[in-house]
Amino acid sequence: MYTYTSFDRQFVRQRAAQFRDQLQRHLAGTLPDEDFRPWRLQNGWYVQRHAPMLRVAVPYGEVASRQLRQLAAIARENDRGFGHFTTRQNLQFNWIPLPQAADVMDKLAEVDMHGIQTSGNCIRNITTDALAGIAPDEAVDPRPYAEILRQWSTLHPEFAFLPRKFKIAITGAAEDRAAIAWHDVGLQLLKNGAGEVGFKVLVGGGMGRTPIVASEINAFVPWQQILVYLEAIVRVYNRFGRRDNAYKARIKILVKAEGQKFFDAVNAEFTKILDNDVDGREHIIPVSELERVERSFVVPAGVRPATSGYNPHRTGPAPQAFLRWLERNVRGHKVPGYRAVTLSLKRAGQAPGDVTADQMDAAATLSDRYSLGELRVTHDQNLVLPWVREADLLAVWHAAKDAGFATPNIGLLTDMIVCPGGDFCALANARSIPVAESITERFNDLDALYDLGDIDLHMSGCMNSCGHHHTGHIGILGIDKDGDEWYQVSVGGSDGSLISGASLPGKVIGPAFAADEVADVIEALVDTYRRERAAGELFIDTVRRIGIAPLRAAADAVRQATAAQPQNLAETADAV
Repeated sequence: MYTYTSFDRQFVRQRAAQFRDQLQRHLAGTLPDEDFRPWRLQNGWYVQRHAPMLRVAVPYGEVASRQLRQLAAIARENDRGFGHFTTRQNLQFNWIPLPQAADVMDKLAEVDMHGIQTSGNCIRNITTDALAGIAPDEAVDPRPYAEILRQWSTLHPEFAFLPRKFKIAITGAAEDRAAIAWHDVGLQLLKNGAGEVGFKVLVGGGMGRTPIVASEINAFVPWQQILVYLEAIVRVYNRFGRRDNAYKARIKILVKAEGQKFFDAVNAEFTKILDNDVDGREHIIPVSELERVERSFVVPAGVRPATSGYNPHRTGPAPQAFLRWLERNVRGHKVPGYRAVTLSLKRAGQAPGDVTADQMDAAATLSDRYSLGELRVTHDQNLVLPWVREADLLAVWHAAKDAGFATPNIGLLTDMIVCPGGDFCALANARSIPVAESITERFNDLDALYDLGDIDLHMSGCMNSCGHHHTGHIGILGIDKDGDEWYQVSVGGSDGSLISGASLPGKVIGPAFAADEVADVIEALVDTYRRERAAGELFIDTVRRIGIAPLRAAADAVRQATAAQPQNLAETADAV
């Protein structure tokens, strides 16, 4: 993990002190809300439906056990005992009283954390693959580059007030586990024929009201020049992006409207910066700087490679529950004798992505005992222990089971991505959590889930798409119809992963459904899949083979059955 320097610590603590001064003046009535608002947003503080919400930055998803324990303490002492992991690998608190905000920022600074640029029209948290640095299919570790991008973008004076928020994702693996094509800028690390490291650059991706898959703007930018190229992209966006309409302000709209003209403008700006000696020297990444940052991302000292070839039955027949957990929650590793273990945060009675203070402490303890004090936050709102010895897997399973983390459902229907929705967010049109609970209760049989196989279900409470509903094999979007909560269902979306295939937005299968119909609709969709699938075929493959017509018909049958039911006691009495 990246080790903060004295400069980094001074920077974060000074920022916390500045925020305390701003907050005190605001609470005293000398700093009006319209003046305080940009400062709190730049530090990650929103005003949500019921209370302030703080978004804590977890750069590229890496978190140390000591940091997770501090987050648990904040949840316990300043919030209502829990937090929420997001699809962008951050953590949100939803109930911190504003007068306590400065104290919380000081607590974060104590463990090298903050909320800087987790909000506002700026470059947000850089995200990456949760298996970065350990994945067997990885060509280049993206974490050093993600850290350099984080330092470059933090409080960049030219990019503090962009037309709209700006998100960058980076991966160095063959499989895209970072959904890079759905970001304003997506970066794919690779090596050319000469073994040189560079980036394939995608631009103009995004969800929201207009889901657009990013386009390739450059097939290979040498790693030393990536800051120059990003500078060129953001300069052009800052200059020409729309500021008159928040719905049309994202870079995806500019790229879609201008096409090749946008690409030409970026490449011209790129050349201009490189030709300017002063700017060129300021933006080219020196080898010495990359090497300095890379030293924070070497294999930890406690890792001891061992002969691989793990046999769960080495000491006797392994429990079936353990074997299922191995299949679903344990991934391969580039270091022989090690595995990556996912701690599932998806279980009945708990909103997807939510984590209690006690669970944070338990995960930190597991990390200290079995993963050298390091964890990762995943895009799917779970946690990963990245440095687990194969010899410890059975012990980790027992400990994870005791802590409630061992649900063997990673990649299955109940491992859903869900935003907080209308229960917390002021922007939401509908609640997400109750609908997620109804689906989890409906599909609580592990045998049935395993029979269905991999299905990505993603749900958003509004068109802002924080639950990435566009990319779900099944997507659910909360909408408002005359003040009531309704839910639009789509199928066939993809985030670019190996199972999902090329990035693609799902297709809506018809008019919206009432909340109490959604679980029935999902059941109708999976029943159609069971009936139509070929041998060994996954849900997403069946959807693409048969098209959406049979799925739309199954969903319509649910609507018709609901409409045929008596609507009140009088109708019931008449029927009798």
